[in-house]
Amino acid sequence: MNYVLFDGEVRTNLLPFTFTRPVGEIRIGIMTIKEKWVGYLKGDISYHTVDYLGTKYPLTLEKENIFINASFLPNEQLVTAIKELKENQVLYTGDRLVAYRSSEVLENYSSLDKVIFDEDTLSISYTWDVFSKNGAALQADFDFLTKGRVSQPISNTNNLIHPERIFLEEGAKVEYSILNATDGPIYIGKNAEIWEGSLIRGGLALCANATIKMGGKLYGPTTIGPHSKVCGEVSNSVIFGYSSKGHEGYLGNAVLGEWCNIGADSNNSNLKNNYAKVRLWNYATEKFEQTGLQFCGLMMGDHSKTAINTMLNTGTVVGVNVNVYTPGFPRNFIPSFSWGGASGFSTYMPTKAFEAAKVMMARRGVEFNEIEADILNHVFEETKKWRKY
Repeated sequence: MNYVLFDGEVRTNLLPFTFTRPVGEIRIGIMTIKEKWVGYLKGDISYHTVDYLGTKYPLTLEKENIFINASFLPNEQLVTAIKELKENQVLYTGDRLVAYRSSEVLENYSSLDKVIFDEDTLSISYTWDVFSKNGAALQADFDFLTKGRVSQPISNTNNLIHPERIFLEEGAKVEYSILNATDGPIYIGKNAEIWEGSLIRGGLALCANATIKMGGKLYGPTTIGPHSKVCGEVSNSVIFGYSSKGHEGYLGNAVLGEWCNIGADSNNSNLKNNYAKVRLWNYATEKFEQTGLQFCGLMMGDHSKTAINTMLNTGTVVGVNVNVYTPGFPRNFIPSFSWGGASGFSTYMPTKAFEAAKVMMARRGVEFNEIEADILNHVFEETKKWRKY
């Protein structure tokens, strides 16, 4: 059987992260959504996404295909129900489509035979779901990845609480730190490292080749994606990968994409002074929407950066390829390819943005190629209606 992840109706609710990736490439818990499905289905999976992402994330079709809504996270019961689908059947939970079996991509499912799945599911529909549901996803991934396995030994220089819920992959290093897994598991990926003097309260996922620098204070549920570097205070946040928050400052109830950099002593607010529920910019409706959350911080798209001492308001959405600098609080929606701060913004032209991306990515051994440039050029054009400068 051939499996395909499709973006579904939630893609625009997950911008700015889905400007540069399919929904299935979002990291929540320890793994990306695609990695979770690959683990359960024991085989590769392709994508059905928007056209401009298709070169990097191509679609593969065969005679028999099952298309899975990428906003759903797998569990054993859901995977079983999907595998049992027959030709021209569609699986729903409530009024949401989960998967369908067909020889071709479909946009209308009314001709398919409906099957109802009435057990619990975990899914994401909005950007803030990535951090607010991270605890459940992290626990599920931890259970899946560590089942029947034994952790690598951890140095006796550390102080541990509930060591049975702490798992180190090959090459992981932790020295002279405090790890408390009372409120959630702590997973330290392959060749990841926690430097001396760090205070860790789970749940935490420190993914492969990621680093927590000296004196880091992280409490969960937080995910630090592959090849990322973190220090300072981080609370209930998700960093997809290849991003840095390498100095002091606070990041809370936040999601960062890839290739982001948070300058030293930058802080985001995650709570309004009047304790009101937070409203967040929604690209689909082009207005600020109620999240229903009292705590909601920063949503930052790929390749965006802050200068040192930058201050960000509660519920700030930063697009792709944005540079924010001080003084003052900038607006709480900053369109992609913007350069500036509270005193005003100008357009950050792609040629300049690409120069910075090439250097940053080369430092991590990753090439900035024409495929990446084409994607970002498309994002530049798609988002120009929000740049009023």
